[in-house]
Amino acid sequence: MLSPKRSSESATEMVQVVLPNDANPLGYILGGTVMHLIDIAGAIACHRHTRSLLVTAAVDGLQFLHPIKVGDLIILKALVTAVWSTSLEVEVEVFSEETLTGVRRMTSRAFLTFVATVILSGVFFAHSDALAAPPPTADGVTVLPGDGG
Repeated sequence: MLSPKRSSESATEMVQVVLPNDANPLGYILGGTVMHLIDIAGAIACHRHTRSLLVTAAVDGLQFLHPIKVGDLIILKALVTAVWSTSLEVEVEVFSEETLTGVRRMTSRAFLTFVATVILSGVFFAHSDALAAPPPTADGVTVLPGDGG
């Protein structure tokens, strides 16, 4: 059992400059690139919070509020907002920062759910799958309840 932890202990901030290869023909960062960075920032916060293996289960309420220009900074702030027995939720806020003026603006926000994972006998299970089906035995045979195996 993990000891309780404040969300501030696992808070994560990522910063990078938006480069031309991250952008669409209009000179703004691609939405898919923002989504990718949101997933990474959220995963880092969740890994710091649980110190366990996790995978993304859901992305909720992703909003693109304002575009981010090439040359601006993209800043992602991730904070764990809820923890359950096998999953947790993280909020990721995305900001742009103009490099010459320092003006910041919230550009996106999303909530993500991550679930604990288990690797047994080299087989990957999301936590709920690991509870639903027992792992294979040493000879590779899965014995289900009631099989008498």
